[in-house]
Amino acid sequence: MGDGAAQTVAVDFEKDPTSYKHWKVEYDGAIARVIMDVDPDGGLVPGYELKLNSYDLGVDIELADIVRRMRFEHPEVRVALIASGNDRAFCAGANISMLGQSSHAWKVNFCKFTNETRCELEDATDNSDQVWIAACNGTTAGGGYELALACKEIYLQDDGSSAVSLPEVPLLGVLPGTGGLTRLVDKRKIRRDLADVFSTTAEGVRGKKAVKWNLIDGTFPRSKFEAKLRARAEQVRDEVSAQLDGEVRTGVALGRLRVEATEDPSSGASSRRYSAVSLDCDPSARIATLTVRGPSEDDLALVQEGPAAIHAAGDAVWALRAYRELDDALLQLRVNHLGIGLVLVKVECDVARTIAYDRALLDAGDASKHPGAPTWFSREIVWFMARTLRRMDLTSRSFFAIGEAGTGWGGNLLELALASDRFYLLDDPDNLVSVGASEINWGPLAMSHGQHRLEVRFYGEPDALEALRGNHGVLEPSDADEAGLVTVLLDDIDWDDDTRVAIEERASLSPDALTGMEANLRFPGAENCDSKIFARLTAWQNWIFIRPNATGPEGALTLYGRPERPRFDWERV
Repeated sequence: MGDGAAQTVAVDFEKDPTSYKHWKVEYDGAIARVIMDVDPDGGLVPGYELKLNSYDLGVDIELADIVRRMRFEHPEVRVALIASGNDRAFCAGANISMLGQSSHAWKVNFCKFTNETRCELEDATDNSDQVWIAACNGTTAGGGYELALACKEIYLQDDGSSAVSLPEVPLLGVLPGTGGLTRLVDKRKIRRDLADVFSTTAEGVRGKKAVKWNLIDGTFPRSKFEAKLRARAEQVRDEVSAQLDGEVRTGVALGRLRVEATEDPSSGASSRRYSAVSLDCDPSARIATLTVRGPSEDDLALVQEGPAAIHAAGDAVWALRAYRELDDALLQLRVNHLGIGLVLVKVECDVARTIAYDRALLDAGDASKHPGAPTWFSREIVWFMARTLRRMDLTSRSFFAIGEAGTGWGGNLLELALASDRFYLLDDPDNLVSVGASEINWGPLAMSHGQHRLEVRFYGEPDALEALRGNHGVLEPSDADEAGLVTVLLDDIDWDDDTRVAIEERASLSPDALTGMEANLRFPGAENCDSKIFARLTAWQNWIFIRPNATGPEGALTLYGRPERPRFDWERV
């Protein structure tokens, strides 16, 4: 896995509590205890030891499963108290030996996934009424403090040695890769001069000084730490519960995805077949095809029955099932298919049916219309759909939506075209390809920076955006093109040649240049904390990770833990 070497570990992103190596979860009514107890010998790949609750991608995959599973399976939880099972450390951050031996692609994908996990944790606090609180009972360094920063509140043990720190700059020559710097100043609103001192002080900040600087919310002596944290958790539980409508929330189990995976040993071509999603990868052409199939008549009939029927169907509900499959396919693309540069996105759906599906799903999540019904589950599904589409926005692959014969692009599945870098649409009366927006396209599936994809598409064309508002019918290709929803409209004579040339051209371009271009073009408009985190990861951290001052033979990351001091190129670039 060293720089330049092929990454050979096939990563499975599906977990469940029976498979956890590094975490324990205890549920006590409305309070959950999430205990980080990393197995030092349980690394995802061989070659490093996960000391002091340091983590690798495998540890974070389990945490992502915990956060997601708690939202669906334990909606009664109001407070999630994250603590350490290690007496010496809360979390020492990303494992340095792992980073030192990893390829550049692995480092960046690791940082991006941990970013998304922390954003999902924050999303649970903001939307699911599950407040995460960090109980830092020891060393809380680097990624460990970044994990704490993702929580609503942070409490540190006052024992003379426990400290919070972001030591990456002075010790490793890189940045806190999971959004640490951005969360300091944007989320916790710490003064930039204090943040500058903190981020260059390797030993960190302790106790009352950490409280004064707003690095933590409080500190308790070791003898009272557990009792004080429990009391605070109970207080937050009561505060959150008092704001809710009294709806009884019964959890829904998330079963394993059903997937059939095949690979051709001679060509390396592979496919994954889910119930509503297919992913086909052609490494020789460096192209993948991602196909999503829309809801059936039975799927529509189910959601139209209302929140009780949706809740009873559980993880078989089309929207939850399809988007879980899409999420897994995107992660497979990122980590297990590094050579793929262009993804051809295809949607097969009845547009009118999908629009009706979206309307019924949103209605089922409206507690004012269904008092006493399990409306929370429908809302949770929509939030999950939004997070999955954000995963697509943040994936460093080119996406071309291919509206060929047999496809249809409606409602929530129109988002796949809006999330793509281009949308090619066939205009053939004998093979009509329809397009249509629904209420769900106007906010519920917002991007990382808080704007929905129609806003982003028409950022400089407010009149065109306003003309679409309320137009939730089925559009023929020419009407969709006139409305501005299409990049290139082609008749059946030009379709094959023009799409082939476009695909071949895109596949021939520099992947580095494309990643930078796409990351800039996908997020017009005002930024927020989340979008800054990912933009800076894509640009600055991506660049810093390959500079010799960090990863060269005499770089800080390379020499960490060895007696030699790093040698820097002192030129500011």
